[in-house]
Amino acid sequence: MTATSSFYSRNAHSLSEQYNALDFDKVHGSWKPHWPLEGDVVLDVGAGSGRDAKWMLEQGAEVFALEPCKELAAIGKAFSGPEVTWIEDELPSLNQIQSLGIRFDVILLSAVWMHIAPSARSRAFRKLSNLLAPSGKLVISLRHGEFDDGRVSYPVSVEELEQFAQDTALLAKEVRRSDDSLQRKNVSWQTVVFSLPDDGSGDLNKVRHIIVNDSKSATYKLALLRVLIRIADAHPGCVSDRSDGEVVIPLGLVALYWVKAYKRLIDYGNLQQNSNSNRGLGFVTDDGWNKLKHLSSDDLAVGTMFFGEDAEALQKTIQSTIKTMKEGPIKFIYTGSAHEKKHEFSTVASSKKRRMQDTVYLNTEFFESFGFFTLKQSLWECFRIYNAWIEPLVVNQWVMQMQRYELNKKNNTSLQTYHDCLVWLEKDHDTREVRKRVSELQQNKHRISSVWSNTKLNQSFHVDHCLPFAYWPNNDMWNLLPTTEKENTSKSDRLPSKRRLVGSKQRIISWWDLAWGEQEHHKQRFFTEASLSLPNIPPQCLDFEEVFEAMGLQVRGVKSRLLINEW
Repeated sequence: MTATSSFYSRNAHSLSEQYNALDFDKVHGSWKPHWPLEGDVVLDVGAGSGRDAKWMLEQGAEVFALEPCKELAAIGKAFSGPEVTWIEDELPSLNQIQSLGIRFDVILLSAVWMHIAPSARSRAFRKLSNLLAPSGKLVISLRHGEFDDGRVSYPVSVEELEQFAQDTALLAKEVRRSDDSLQRKNVSWQTVVFSLPDDGSGDLNKVRHIIVNDSKSATYKLALLRVLIRIADAHPGCVSDRSDGEVVIPLGLVALYWVKAYKRLIDYGNLQQNSNSNRGLGFVTDDGWNKLKHLSSDDLAVGTMFFGEDAEALQKTIQSTIKTMKEGPIKFIYTGSAHEKKHEFSTVASSKKRRMQDTVYLNTEFFESFGFFTLKQSLWECFRIYNAWIEPLVVNQWVMQMQRYELNKKNNTSLQTYHDCLVWLEKDHDTREVRKRVSELQQNKHRISSVWSNTKLNQSFHVDHCLPFAYWPNNDMWNLLPTTEKENTSKSDRLPSKRRLVGSKQRIISWWDLAWGEQEHHKQRFFTEASLSLPNIPPQCLDFEEVFEAMGLQVRGVKSRLLINEW
C-alpha cells in the first residue's frame, strides 16, 4: 500500500466529514455548463465520500462510482444510497470499469489527477477517453499546491492534458480557475473539460466495409464477424489479456462459436455456404463434424461436459475449424494494399502442447488449450457497444450471400428458412432444465418462491430471463429465475430496476444456492457460465454473492448499450 492510499484508509471518516460539509455546487461551480443532465450515464473516478455521486444521482443521472480505497468506498456507498453503483477499481488500469462495455456521458476526476504518477498519465488519459460516449465530457480538476500530511502528489498542468487530448482525439472545451473550497491559501484549482466529438476510431466503417463491400467467395468472413460480436456481447469475462491496445480471448471459444454459427445452416438447413458447390467446407470432416450431427447448436453450451466419442469428435471439429479460420477469414480480413497488409486478427499458440482428452468440459481452461485469438481493443469495444446494430447487418448480408449460391437457388430455399437457420439460441431450450429442477425440489417438499415477490409457486410457475432474451439471448443458469406467470408477463422484455434487483437479492441468491449449489456438476456449470458471461468474475469464483453483484453490473451495461426500459 502506498503512503497516499494508506493515508486515505486511515483517515476515511474524518475526510468524509470534511468532504460532505461542502456542497456540490460550491466545489464544482466552475464547470456548471457541463453538469450531468437527467438520463446521463456518469462515472465518478475517485468518488471518495459519495458526495458528488449522490448529487449527480439526484439530478436524474445514472451514476457509477469508482473508489480504490475500501474504507472510503464503504462510507460513500452508505451515504449515496443503493442507486449508485460502486466499483473497486483504480487508474491507470481501469480493468473493472473497462470490462462493463459502458460508455459514459460525463466522467469526473475531482482531486485525483495530482496523485497519478506522470509515467502513468498518458495511459490513464487514453483509458478514460476510450470510456466516453460520443459527445461525452471528461472533467478533470487540477490541484496546484503540495500536501503537508504525507500524501504524495505530482505537478500538474493544463498543457500536459491538452497534449494527451490531442493524442486521443478529444477536444478541450473549457478551462476554469477557482479558489480552494476549504480556503487553504497555498492551494488553487483549475478545471479542464474535454469532449469526444464522435467515436474517433473508424471501426464501425471498417466493420461495415467487411460486411457489405469486401469480396467474399464464402460466408466465412461474415461467420467470423458474427462469432466475435456474439462473444464480445455474451462473454465479457472471457478476455485472457488486455494490453497494448489489444484484447486476447481463448481461440477454442471462437472455434466453438463458429461451430454453433453453422450448425443449423449445415445439419438442418443443408444450405450451401460457398460459391463452389463441389468444394467442401474445410471444417466439416468425417472424424469430427459428421460425428456430432446428433447434437444441436444449443447442446454446445459453455459449461457442458462431453465424454468418449463425442469428446474426441468435438476436439477434432474445433481443430479443423481453427485451421479453416486461419486459412480463410483471419488471413483475408485486412486493411491496406495486398503488398502492405495490416491484418485485423491473429492467433497465438498455447504455451503447452495440447493432448486429446477423453472427457471435455467447456470452460476457460479447455478453450485456452487451443491457443489465443487477438484483435484490437477498439474493435472489440465496437463489437460490444454496437452489436445490436452490427449483427442484423451481418445476418441480412449472410442471407443475401446464400441466396446467390447455385444449390440454394435450385432448392427454392425460402427466406424464412434462411432466417430460421441463422437463429442463434432457442429461447426455451435451457429453461426446461430449470423447470425440471423446480419440479424436483417441489417434490422434495422445498418451498419454491418467486425471486421477485416471495410468492409461493405452484405447478404453473414461469421461468424469467433476468436480462430479457429478446435483447440479450442467454440461457445461463444464473439468468433463469423462477417467478409467477403474472410477474413474468408484467416484466416482459424489460430489465429489473436496480432497486428491484437489490430488493430481491437474498431470494435470488437463495434460489441459486438451493438449485445449483448442492450437486457438484450443477455448481461447476453455474460458475463456469457466470465467469464467462459476467464482468469481473475470475474463473475460480465460487461465491453466489459475487455473481449477483456482477449480474447487477451486466444489467446496467445492457441498459446503457441498448436503452431498454426498466421494470
